[in-house]
Amino acid sequence: MKKLIIFDMDGTLVDSSITLVNAINHVRSNLLLEPMSEDNILSKLNDHTINSSKYFYEADSFKAEHEVWFSEYYKDNHKRELRLYSGVKELLDELKVKGFKLAIATNAYRISTNQSLIYLDIKECFDAVACSDEVRKGKPYPDMLHKILDELNIEPKDAIFVGDGERDEVASKNAKIDYIMVHWGYSTHKEEDAVHTIDELKKKILEF
Repeated sequence: MKKLIIFDMDGTLVDSSITLVNAINHVRSNLLLEPMSEDNILSKLNDHTINSSKYFYEADSFKAEHEVWFSEYYKDNHKRELRLYSGVKELLDELKVKGFKLAIATNAYRISTNQSLIYLDIKECFDAVACSDEVRKGKPYPDMLHKILDELNIEPKDAIFVGDGERDEVASKNAKIDYIMVHWGYSTHKEEDAVHTIDELKKKILEF
């Protein structure tokens, strides 16, 4: 049996699509850029072939003020717009009872991640959390997965990564960790063997 289950956050555990769209457009507004459509933003969130800072903010790289403005919107609005996907809390509790260590690897910033996990009352479920501003490169690079493995002293062969997009899949392959794709997020990239329900996900985790 595997020892560690690492989860992506947005689109996998948390339905944050409205908040992500509005937070990105909040940053764009502060940069005096026109708002982008919801479909445009969601279709590119997991696209590892683009420069996200260039695409969303017309900047060569993410700046400190982007994080401040993004987190500002999260802080003021996450209680109205964030929710766990149905069955997620029960799944996390059951996996903990079965002895798994749990972690999150997210391209979100640490500040907004903590705000989300505390509000959703799942922060204590996780033994480790790695965010994009804590590693040299975010997903699809494996840096945050390596960080979690090192922190928990667990080998890649003893871990599973669960995500909803191509960035997650590529990061998992780069880290040599088994991967499960879920089919309820907002990524346009779907695998034929992606799971469609929480029960399917639990079954697949326990089969490894």
